[in-house]
Parts: sequence; structure tokens; C-alpha cells
Amino acid sequence: MSSSGSTVEAPSPGAFSSFGHMAFALLWTATLISNVGTWMHDVGAGWLMTTLNSSPSVVTLVQAATTLPVFLFALFAGALADRLDKRRMLITINILLTIVISTLTVLVWLEMMTPLLLILFTLAIGTGAAFMAPAWQAIVPQLVPREKLKPAIALNSMGINISRAIGPALAGILIASVGLAAPFALNAVSHLVIIVALLLWKPEPTTGTKYHGPILGDMATGLRHVRNNEALKATAIRAGAFFIFASAYWSLLPLIARQAEGGGSQLYGTLVALIGGGAVTGALLLPRLQKRLDSDMAVRAGTLGTIAALLIMALSATPVALMAAAFLGGFSWITVLTSFNVSAQMALPNWVRARGLAVFLMVFFGSMAAGSIIWGQVATATSIPVALMIAAAGLALGILVTRGFKVGQAENADLTPSALWPSAPVLSDGQYPDQRAMVMVEYQVNADRKADFLAALHAFSKERLRDGATQWFVHESVETPGLWIESFLLPSWSEHLEQHQRVTRDDADVQDRLRAFDTRETGPVVRHYISP
Repeated sequence: MSSSGSTVEAPSPGAFSSFGHMAFALLWTATLISNVGTWMHDVGAGWLMTTLNSSPSVVTLVQAATTLPVFLFALFAGALADRLDKRRMLITINILLTIVISTLTVLVWLEMMTPLLLILFTLAIGTGAAFMAPAWQAIVPQLVPREKLKPAIALNSMGINISRAIGPALAGILIASVGLAAPFALNAVSHLVIIVALLLWKPEPTTGTKYHGPILGDMATGLRHVRNNEALKATAIRAGAFFIFASAYWSLLPLIARQAEGGGSQLYGTLVALIGGGAVTGALLLPRLQKRLDSDMAVRAGTLGTIAALLIMALSATPVALMAAAFLGGFSWITVLTSFNVSAQMALPNWVRARGLAVFLMVFFGSMAAGSIIWGQVATATSIPVALMIAAAGLALGILVTRGFKVGQAENADLTPSALWPSAPVLSDGQYPDQRAMVMVEYQVNADRKADFLAALHAFSKERLRDGATQWFVHESVETPGLWIESFLLPSWSEHLEQHQRVTRDDADVQDRLRAFDTRETGPVVRHYISP
């Protein structure tokens, strides 16, 4: 802001500006290679299951086994990531995944694979991905400054879809020319690339100390934050309404390819590659699209594109039509997915980022897993075209039902720590940081401002609950009308010390407005208590 009061806007970072940061470029490249291996693996697993058992309800279990572990374990993984060294955690998980995938490769090569074994291995690999995903997404803000976070997230999504364009096509060629074991073998090698990149990355050491309570308590704190984070909650609701129906063409794609005119493994690989190609095209055009549409409008536009893709797949079995639908589906997918990812990242402060993203991932993968099972059963009971048309109708209904939940509410919020609160009192001898705590704030408010004060205070209560409080109350003194007591409980004194570091600059602005209601020159009075 200039002295004359005019606002000078900084130029928006370019779509590829994040590549100017060496750590981001290194890990992005390694992730691209690893994701090529992952997509090859997924195509190989899907096609392998069609050779072992071609029932739709069994084939879709592969997709469900991939996504279900994220729904089950992501929150626990997010709590671990928020308290452990993320780099070491990721290295360890990738080593274990390399061992598991190598074992799977040997069994496929020896032709010892069965449908049950394939599902069990897919569950194991999915569990590794579940423990890796929150930590991997949470390190992005360590790689680029905040002003480049949005293009960095878009580049990550683009990288996933570039690999989607390469991996499936390569898998189709390898399955036809080398054998079913080849995609799995290259996936194992790709995890070694990730391990090397993580070893080369030297993040700046974190400063200060952090108290860690029981991990179940950390998980509960993360859930309370999400429940009281309106921007993230709206994003999760919209994401669930989209992914449970959009998962239909993902889970049924091997069968769509098999039943198409002249269909086979190469057509399947081509369709998945075209989904990736559409997504890459969408990612390249996304900066222009974002100048015309906000995140909420982009999600709606992408949903309409997905509806069109589902209907084309349902109504036509010709390869050309299916290819066009796959490209449109990929274009729409990247538009929606990037908008959701940006909205979720921007809604979270760093201290709870992995847990918050874990909840978002639970919604994403839980919806995909549930959708895979649902659409497999629907297709078995009716037909594949009917299942796809029902999914398209569900997406259309979802737009109407969730129209009140806006995506991207926090994209302009400042969630950096404000350092507003003074240091908390030092505990005396004999008192311990794990004792339960209570904080009471006393306000003196004029009677004519009561309604406005209570409205502001109730709105601010969400900040208390987002930042660690388990319960929140407000009472007025009977003896002294206009004397109000706000109180909130915390699971430990150490949690309250952490709370001092969690107040964001946006929260500080709201708190300043709340303090203005107090008629005393010294402002509200704060008192702290701990349980015996």
C-alpha cells in the first residue's frame, strides 16, 4: 500500500515459476518418474485381474484395494507426519514399497498370482501410499514460498497427469511385447528414484521445540481443526460429492476397453493415456482458465465436462468416441482436482497441514473406493452403460445439492503465525505440561452492544476449537451484568503453549475486533488454570 492509499499488486507467479527452486524441481522430476511407474503398475494390475477373473465386481476390487487404505490410515499417517521428520518418513516408506513391489513382480513372472494374492498385494501397496501421501503433500510449502504455492500445486497435478499419459501407454506396449511382470518391475525401480531424490534433498532444519502428546490426541486435534475450518470443510464436502460419481469410469475402464469394438489391452492403455493427455492439456491451459473462473466455478465447469464424458462412454462403444470421452474426462479431471487441492492447501496453516490434508485425502480416496465397489455392483446387476449413466445423473444432482459449499474460500487468507499472544505463565514446581488446562477471558461490554459482541465471540470460538481447544463456553455474570466470561478447555498445558504459536494473522484481525468491545482501557483480562 502506497502513501497515497493506492494498492500496487505484485505480478502473479508464472505457471512454471516453481521450477526456479532447485528442491522443488528435483522432487517434481523424481515424482514424475515414480508416477509413471505407478500408472504402469495400475494398468498392469487392472489388466492382470481381467485375465484372472473378468467379473466386474471382482475387477473393480483392484481399484478399491488401491484407494481404501488411504481412507483407513490417512489421518494416522497425517498425525505421524506432523510430528516426525517427513523426509526420513518418506525414505523409509519407499524402501518398504520397493521390497513389496519387487516380491509381487517375481510372483507374476513365475505365474503364481491369484485374484486374492493380487488384492492383498494391492492393499499392502495402497497402505504404503496412504502413509506417504499426507507427508508428501505437506512438504510442498517447504519447497516454494507461499506466493508460488498455487502454481506448485498445479505443477504437481500436471506431473501426475503427464505420467498418466506416459505410463498406461507404455504399460500396454510392455504387456503385449514383454509380459505382465514388466510394468511391476519398472514400478519397483521408479521407487528407487524417489529414494535417491529424497537423499539428495537437504531441507532446512526446523527450529524450536514441539510437545507431542498421545498420537490419538493429535489425531483428535486434527479432526477438531477440520470440523471448525469452514473453508476446508466446504472443499471436502464438494470433493466427496464429485469423486464418488466420477470414480465410475476409472473403476470400469478396463471393462469399457474390453467390450469396445476391437478392444483389448492396447485400447485400455490408450484410453488411460488419453485421460492423462487431456489432463496435461488442462493443466497447461489452467492459468488462463483461472483468470476467467474462480476455483468454485472451475469445479462446476469440470463437473459438467465429466458428465459429458460419462454419457459418451455409456452411449458409444466405438474406439474413436471412447478416446474423445477419455480426453474430455482427463481435461475435466485436472480442472476439478487442482481446484480442490489448491483450496485444501490454502485453507490449512502449517502446524496441522498434514492432518488436514489427510482428512481431505480420506474423502478423496474413500469416495473413490466406495465408488469403485458401488459401480462394480451396479454394472454387474444392470450393465456398464447403465452404471455410467447413473453416475452422470449423480454428478448433476451433486452440483445442485452442494451449491451452498463454496470452494476456494481461504485462497486470500493469511494463515502465517501472528505471534500476537504474549508468553504464557511459567508453571511452578510440581506442575506438569500434560495436565489439563482451562483459559478464561473476561470482557466488560456495554448492554447496547451485547448482540454484536456475542455474534463476534461465537464466530471467534471456531478459532479456539481449530487451534486445540476441546470445549468452549460463554457466560454472563449474574451479579455484574455486562461482565462476560469466555472459557475454553484444552487437553494439556502444553497444548495451550502450542496454541500461542497457532494464532494466524487472519485470526489476530478478528481478535482485535473482538477486543474493541471491551470498555476498559486495559482490555479483556486473561486467566489460566490447570487441573490438579
